[in-house]
Amino acid sequence: MSDWATIFLGIIAVATLATAMMQIAALIAASRLARRIERLADHVEQELKPIFGHLNAIGRDASRAAALTTAQMERIDRAFADLAIRMDDTMNLVQSSVRGAARNSTPFLIGLKVALSVLKSFRSRRNRSNADEDDALFI
Repeated sequence: MSDWATIFLGIIAVATLATAMMQIAALIAASRLARRIERLADHVEQELKPIFGHLNAIGRDASRAAALTTAQMERIDRAFADLAIRMDDTMNLVQSSVRGAARNSTPFLIGLKVALSVLKSFRSRRNRSNADEDDALFI
């Protein structure tokens, strides 16, 4: 072989060795980076685990509060519906009682009107007779 071929062969060998060393360095750096990322992920997981536990507890409490609120609102709705029915029944009872009393008291009211008109007529007669006596005494 010629000297030039040996020189070029040496240059190729050095370049291959440099490339291999760079690839090994890149692999080492990548493995270190992977370990650091894994440690960071573990750290973040450890820090976030209690937060997720608290968020789950808050979600359960909120769900329970919503269920209790719904139950209370249904109870209030039933109570108002019962109250409305009872008020309607009471008003119907009062109305029927007043109508019955009005029907039964019609003769009483007619008698009361007659008595009042008799009293008015006596009063007006007495006032007229007093006025006639006062006119006679007037000089």
